[in-house]
Amino acid sequence: MALTLYWYPKCGTCRKAKKWLDDHGIEVQTVHLVDEPLTKEQLADLHRKSGLPLKTFFNTSGLKYRELGLKDKLDGASEDEMLDWLASDGMLVKRPILTDGERVIVGFRESAYESFFGQAPAVNR
Repeated sequence: MALTLYWYPKCGTCRKAKKWLDDHGIEVQTVHLVDEPLTKEQLADLHRKSGLPLKTFFNTSGLKYRELGLKDKLDGASEDEMLDWLASDGMLVKRPILTDGERVIVGFRESAYESFFGQAPAVNR
């Protein structure tokens, strides 16, 4: 199972997710969301596979989100507009995003990662 972690290394939540994966001996390919922003097509694919509302993909606590006033714009925006915004700047994307190509987790919660892998993997010691 090839795993990809879309992350921003300066993000504390991203570092927690990466540490959890490392601690459980799970190898992932990392993609820096700011240096290598997701394309509109990639975002649409991740959104479709996640089964989550597209709003979930926005980093609502980010400076860029507030600068653009997206809180007031999202409710009236089309999916196409939202994907354009997300693709325009990696800092707008909620992170981390973990995918195995079929399933997608947005954000980091230990319980969600444990469920993703079917159980809590044994910790490497």
